[in-house]
Amino acid sequence: MIAFRQLALQRGTRRLIEGADLMLHEGHKVGIVGANGAGKSSLFALIRGELGADAGSVEIAGGKRIAHMAQEVSAIERALVEFVLDGDVALRQAEQALAAAQAAGEHDREAALHGQIEALDGYTARARAEQLLAGLGFAQRDLYRPLADFSGGWRMRVGLARTLFTPSEILLLDEPTNHLDLDALLWLEQWLTRYPGTLMLISHDRDFLDAVCDHILHIDQARLTLYRGNYSAFERARAERQAQQQAEFEKQQARRAEIERFVERFRAKATKARQAQSRLKMLERMETIAAARADSPFRFELPCADKISSPLLSLDRADLGYPEARILEGVNVSILPGERIGLLGPNGAGKSTLIKTLIGELSPQAGARVPGENLVVGYFAQHQLEHLDLGATPFTHVQRLSPTASDQSIRDFLGGFGFRGDDVFGDVSRFSGGEKARLALSLVAWEKPNLLLLDEPTNHLDLDMREALAEALAAYEGAVVIVSHDRHLLRASVDLFWRVVDGRVTSFDGDLDDYHQWLKARESEQRQAARDERRPSDSGDRKAARRAAAELREQTKPLRKRRDAAEKALERAQGELSTLETQLADPTLYDAARKEELTRLVREQGELQGRVEALEAEWLAAEEALETLEAELQTAS
Repeated sequence: MIAFRQLALQRGTRRLIEGADLMLHEGHKVGIVGANGAGKSSLFALIRGELGADAGSVEIAGGKRIAHMAQEVSAIERALVEFVLDGDVALRQAEQALAAAQAAGEHDREAALHGQIEALDGYTARARAEQLLAGLGFAQRDLYRPLADFSGGWRMRVGLARTLFTPSEILLLDEPTNHLDLDALLWLEQWLTRYPGTLMLISHDRDFLDAVCDHILHIDQARLTLYRGNYSAFERARAERQAQQQAEFEKQQARRAEIERFVERFRAKATKARQAQSRLKMLERMETIAAARADSPFRFELPCADKISSPLLSLDRADLGYPEARILEGVNVSILPGERIGLLGPNGAGKSTLIKTLIGELSPQAGARVPGENLVVGYFAQHQLEHLDLGATPFTHVQRLSPTASDQSIRDFLGGFGFRGDDVFGDVSRFSGGEKARLALSLVAWEKPNLLLLDEPTNHLDLDMREALAEALAAYEGAVVIVSHDRHLLRASVDLFWRVVDGRVTSFDGDLDDYHQWLKARESEQRQAARDERRPSDSGDRKAARRAAAELREQTKPLRKRRDAAEKALERAQGELSTLETQLADPTLYDAARKEELTRLVREQGELQGRVEALEAEWLAAEEALETLEAELQTAS
């Protein structure tokens, strides 16, 4: 499907990829991981043909369509659904040709184009586009509003919906979860597990990678290494490889020291000079094995104010919202010292409104916000990145907060957030999104708050920094309130959850898995309520009901096609696996002379078993989706 043949890529004087030689097979779901700046996005640009390789090549099977996310979506006057539909270029061209044929009265041409649109699943396209937008958090009333009405983060969601809608056999997604809340992330996770093509996914969300990916491609020191399994399996395999590498390094260093002692001892002796020269050449030929490096360069603390109050902050029978709308009513909550609270709730339910009220940015419309006497709030949100002084340095940002702090204390503090050496004096204007997020987080930590309010703190942070943040929060002595779609961070940092839904804030007695089940049950109830509203009230509407049922039946066609295609592919893969296992049953295969053949067949067996498992999951998902839709048909009829 996608083969890298001795691939090398260099940007300026920096080597990003060197000597990459591996293959990604059809249907693989591959997570791309590596430090910021390692070359992940450049790898995508190579696959799309936007960059040329400095050596070697990227080979893609012929005729494969590639869909990828745009880096930004412009604020245009195009309606959301229409913008998503534009992702299927072939369908749009067929629709335009049909309109032209109808205008010209070309009936034969018109009939042929109707067939072409049918073949492109064009008559279900609008419903599919609406479903994608709804899954990513858009309300039904917003689907035909223009893109210009929405912020950059929401436009990126529309861009993601368009990418998912675009017909493809290869899907490239670069940080697709950055602008999603937890509900939309869970929906996307399920959608991607059912995607039948080859997926390449750049993400720093380990739970997301675990749920979606069956392979991990690690970019480290310009080397590409492919691991089988999800991210957790990759971490285990890499730890084992690093342990082995460290042992080999130590063994090699001992051997080098032994050779150097021999050379030093006998270099001047005529009887031993030849042996000494021989060992010098051995040292020159010896391949250097690098010592295994520490996993993360980040280690920092979140200091807490010395004085605290109990409770730190309360909302007493508070109604929250804006002049034009009340969002939450009768909120009664208190935050005690040391509590770790995670906010859960559907998109638009009021989590951001609650956070803004807690920090004092919004005043309650009724009731009261009651801060503790010694309350010190630290607030981190994505919009704070926009308020950084682009012309200043990290050192200057901290120095402005504490003019009397010593230079060394500032440098030591910033070092924990990855700003070392001359980096502390670098202009923020040149920083990546991850570097800006680290700086904004460091400024919050410098103030020593006893209540931390974190709104999506992991956006733009890589895996190492996310892990460092989780460790710092575990050691933090103050109280924490978190809104995040990063489930690993929530599991590591949160002890209790508040659920924000239907205008109320209540304690949620459960974990993230329980919340996922609650979400699915809620969605099922909402669908049933919508069906009840659409159900005809008298016999005079039976014709409309039959027409609606016919339209729903039309929607089953893509699912049937997907199920049947998965079933055929599964049968082929099972046949190939059976043939391979017959070959492996041959006793002569295990002779020493056939070692390479045995290794190849065992590797192919593992790959086929993985493909069979993926196809079984794909078939089962399509079958379940079809059964659900058929049940809806029966209800509608």
